Amino acid sequence: MRPTAEITRRQFVALGASVVSFACAGSAAGRADDDNRNGRLRSRVPKTPPTGTPATGAQALGLDSGRDGVIYIPEGLTGPAPFLLLLHGATGSAAGIIGRTNIFKHADVLKMVVVVPDSRKTTWDAIRGVFGPDAAYIDRALALAFSKAAIDPKRVAVAGFSDGATYALSLGLINGDLFTHVAAFSPGFFVAEERHGSAKFFVSHGQQDEILPIETTSRRLVPVLEDAGYDITYREFNGPHTVPPQVAIEAFEWIAGRKEK
Repeated sequence: MRPTAEITRRQFVALGASVVSFACAGSAAGRADDDNRNGRLRSRVPKTPPTGTPATGAQALGLDSGRDGVIYIPEGLTGPAPFLLLLHGATGSAAGIIGRTNIFKHADVLKMVVVVPDSRKTTWDAIRGVFGPDAAYIDRALALAFSKAAIDPKRVAVAGFSDGATYALSLGLINGDLFTHVAAFSPGFFVAEERHGSAKFFVSHGQQDEILPIETTSRRLVPVLEDAGYDITYREFNGPHTVPPQVAIEAFEWIAGRKEK
């Protein structure tokens, strides 16, 4: 019997397992939800791209006066661009993961639009038990990005590290009709009582991870995803709870279509 889904970090640590539940998959398809509590996002890439030339470089999202986030639009876009929503880990921030991954440098090379939001509190809400303000904030950030730059609907990705990876996996399963690619760097588990679409997944994990041990996380959740029929690229590396540069580069190139299996 497969384990059922944990939805809080405390439960995860206590039980020592990373799991997923698809028991209610599809049962709520099409259900109206006004507050994102099921993790469903409403923002979509518009069929008609925005007109005008967007301001380039790093800009504040401008959606909150406190914890906010950044949108990055590289120079020289000549057509619909790949898009990445990048999520930080627990107690982290947009600034922290931007520095950790050098994402703007990669965005320039790959001509990829990037949004890096801050969680509303110290980590992403579903890690504590239920989707809510963070999912709603991400929805607003996506709508903002899609209104500024032309985005390739075949290259819309969500990625994250640690708790951000857990949240990325969860959003990717629930919103696979929006996200085409999901990259999870050292995830713990995922929460997905309903699923939509069929995103592709990239998962990496360090064999010496002291925060989220690989035996009770990725080595358990990846087979569950594979058994559910998802396309998985899985990378283990000899290291701790981190994102090695070569792994990050591979994932970003995979998102942008520069590196496929």
